Amino acid sequence: MPNIKPPLTVPPSKTALYSKNYASATKNTGRLFLFAGDQKVEHLNDDFFGKNVNPEDNDPEHLFKIAAAAPIGVFATQLGLIARYGANYRQIPYLVKLNSKTNLSKTNNRSQELATVKEVMEFKKNSKLNIVGVGFTVYIGSDDEAEILQEAGQVIIDAHRQGLLAVIWMYPRGKNVKNEEDIHLIAGGAGVALCLGADFVKVKYPYDGTAATAKKFREVIEAAGRTKVICAGGSRLNPDDLLKNIYNQLNISGTSGSAIGRNIHQYSLDKAVRLARAIAALVYEHASLKEAEKILSK
Repeated sequence: MPNIKPPLTVPPSKTALYSKNYASATKNTGRLFLFAGDQKVEHLNDDFFGKNVNPEDNDPEHLFKIAAAAPIGVFATQLGLIARYGANYRQIPYLVKLNSKTNLSKTNNRSQELATVKEVMEFKKNSKLNIVGVGFTVYIGSDDEAEILQEAGQVIIDAHRQGLLAVIWMYPRGKNVKNEEDIHLIAGGAGVALCLGADFVKVKYPYDGTAATAKKFREVIEAAGRTKVICAGGSRLNPDDLLKNIYNQLNISGTSGSAIGRNIHQYSLDKAVRLARAIAALVYEHASLKEAEKILSK
């Protein structure tokens, strides 16, 4: 079990709760497997219905069935979705995504806040659900960058004051961003998340599958310092390639976990859970790639 050191933004009265939430989400490893279900807003129905998407995925409850059956660290989604289904899935550890935007606007690089930390805490008290943290998207380079950074900083402070984890989705956007998968730029964003005080930062990863890219990606982990880096799953990959990439991220780059959404939930419940178990083995059990592939094939 890692030695959990709460940041100084966590008051003494909340350090035990923060440590409990951190240990729960990371399963006492310091690593995080985040199951992302916030795409219902971000990508509308594009990720849930269509070619190569299992029909089960068009039912929003499919997300909760996966999260309940798989050994994830947290299930990240919007508060309203949790409010509609959470009563039936109390065993799930939740991370509430506080801001979101749809993909209809190609010029608006600002995610609207849908809930506050205060509202999350009121909901947690009333619902008695296991809410361990909050998430917030930051678009560095956007026209609204100054306001977004201010909001994100306040969200992290408010979360820590309540003993919650704070995870930042950090993506470069805007007219000055030529390549969102530029590792040097991603490293800069990870450093911004550190300066905001985030516990984990979720970033993009250049999915070319090479060990050379995984080695170069070490710049991101170093730049993030004591904020831990988890990589987004990205566009649809076949499961073998996905597991290979996650293995390389963890064992070559030195990341501290994964944040996977469509690459899990677009499958049937059975296959989605098997894939999640394979990912959890890589993240939490330091399994080999062959061991993870064996779990997937069962």
